[in-house]
Amino acid sequence: MNPPEPNNRALALQQQLQQHHARLAADQETPITVEGRLTRMVGLTLEAVGFQASVGSRCEIYAPGREPVEAEVVGFHDETLYLMPTGNIRGLVPNARVRPIRSDSQVPVGEALLGRVVDGAGKPLDGRGPLNVKDKAPLHGKIVNPLSRAPVRQHLDVGVRAINALMTVGRGQRMGLFAGSGVGKSVLLGMMTRFTEADVIVVGLIGERGREVKEFIEDILGEEGLKRAVVVASPADHSPLMRLHGAMLATSIAEYFRDQGKQVLLLMDSLTRFAQAQREIALAVGEPPATKGYPPSVFSLLPQLVERAGSGEVGGGAITAIYTVLTEGDDQQDPVADAARAILDGHIVLSRQLAEAGHYPAIDVEASISRVMPQVVDAKHLQLAQQFKQIYATYRQNQDLITIGAYQAGSDRHIDEAINRYPALSAMLKQDMHVAHDWNNSIQALQKLSFGQMSNQPQLNGQLMQAEQRNF
Repeated sequence: MNPPEPNNRALALQQQLQQHHARLAADQETPITVEGRLTRMVGLTLEAVGFQASVGSRCEIYAPGREPVEAEVVGFHDETLYLMPTGNIRGLVPNARVRPIRSDSQVPVGEALLGRVVDGAGKPLDGRGPLNVKDKAPLHGKIVNPLSRAPVRQHLDVGVRAINALMTVGRGQRMGLFAGSGVGKSVLLGMMTRFTEADVIVVGLIGERGREVKEFIEDILGEEGLKRAVVVASPADHSPLMRLHGAMLATSIAEYFRDQGKQVLLLMDSLTRFAQAQREIALAVGEPPATKGYPPSVFSLLPQLVERAGSGEVGGGAITAIYTVLTEGDDQQDPVADAARAILDGHIVLSRQLAEAGHYPAIDVEASISRVMPQVVDAKHLQLAQQFKQIYATYRQNQDLITIGAYQAGSDRHIDEAINRYPALSAMLKQDMHVAHDWNNSIQALQKLSFGQMSNQPQLNGQLMQAEQRNF
């Protein structure tokens, strides 16, 4: 066989050199993965050594006879990494292999999510096949310049007469729904879900009973409501990490639709369970408790989640968010409730006393307030709402005397007026859960009360000021 020509020999050497460079580039793109081992497990906290990984990255733990367990790095000490599993850890053994995997904080988002039910990891729960979405969004969101946000200037019709008339919600507002257990919190949330004007509804069911997920979808949303909604469900039996991710995923989905210029209603039930999930994680990795067992990281994480909602850029969409806050034992000074009240744009408080009396929705008008109402309603509406609260507060403050017959008619003209008007005021605050009262209907109901010119205005202004101080 004749030796190759000089030109052919040079060409062959050039091809070999290119192949060698391609192999080197492939080796650089696929770095060697260093595995570690599992050394300790206490509760839900796993400790691993022998490799390096950044906080927030993912790992897989291999145990014989079962699928790999996925976990997230939540902390470290010296050479030890603290991991928090995302699923069931039954079957793990000492010295199990731990391998870091490539992962990012991007979650799938897109129009195909409408009508679907997913878990905290974005995996479908409804048995309708995989999600056909191509876009991705950061799980932890992105910081928005507050000066680039559009101000809240337009009211939002939520279909609940008491809220529309007396504590008006604005587009892009973050509102808290404060209530103890069993006072109609979920029912009111369902009414707002069905009746609110919004292009897209994102529902985050975080840390609640698993039974409520199916009931919320079938009984509250219904087939028509689900078509414009995305449900993220991470019930109480999910790991604390998945409950955290469920709340963040719901917010990321809402951010995606807001950036598309749509009006989004974000309903999260509940913010308290989100805080409790972070408490479990923080205490498990050794963070000291600060306020009633809550570590400081809980109170830094709450505003990071809440501030992601709200208005987008001028001319764009907005996220109007309703967060339920569970006040355990009806304690309004619960640490989470107190922190939430400070970072939200208003709060609606439900009263157990009203609920026990069959008054639904059991909204405590005196304790509830919308901080953006003066910016989204006209002066006449605001004046009527203030007069309503003045008369209602006068009756409630003297209700015990009136009930036992200790008050004599004619002793105080303002109390006399409150007694005469209270049945009409109370009737306006009640509403059937299946009947919507739109914005115009709500304002007309308030106007029909026909508040006259009230005398001794300084005294009533003092009562109103006291009520507002209690609200704040």
